[in-house]
Amino acid sequence: MRRCLDLARQAAEHAEVPVGALIVKGDEIIAEAFNQPIGRCDPTAHAEICAIRLASSVVGNYRLVGCTLYSSIEPCLMCAGAVMHARLDRIVYGAPEPRGGAVSGETDYFAALQHLHKIEVTGDVLSEECRDVIQKFFRDRR
Repeated sequence: MRRCLDLARQAAEHAEVPVGALIVKGDEIIAEAFNQPIGRCDPTAHAEICAIRLASSVVGNYRLVGCTLYSSIEPCLMCAGAVMHARLDRIVYGAPEPRGGAVSGETDYFAALQHLHKIEVTGDVLSEECRDVIQKFFRDRR
């Protein structure tokens, strides 16, 4: 998660909302990314999506079985859908996102019964540090 925080800070340096994500297979980081929708002019360029795209290229398959996604912030619904389609085994996230998160708020996308693939979710890892990075970013912009 500390590496996700570093990536989130890189996003902030590029005037992007500070979210960092990485994907681990076994004990190896196979992909890492930060939010880039502004720089790429792409609304889907969230850190999680960028990391999934890169990891898929690295392993040569769009299915990321045996992999874990780490994200500094709880994934949104779009990213949760990508995680499901990529067949990741696990998600670990830092701070909850009460307004746009797809796990800890009113919507728990991964708990839906219709999903055939089950994903293990662990939240609130270094949540205060992750929350501080994003809150500082928005405080400084005001």
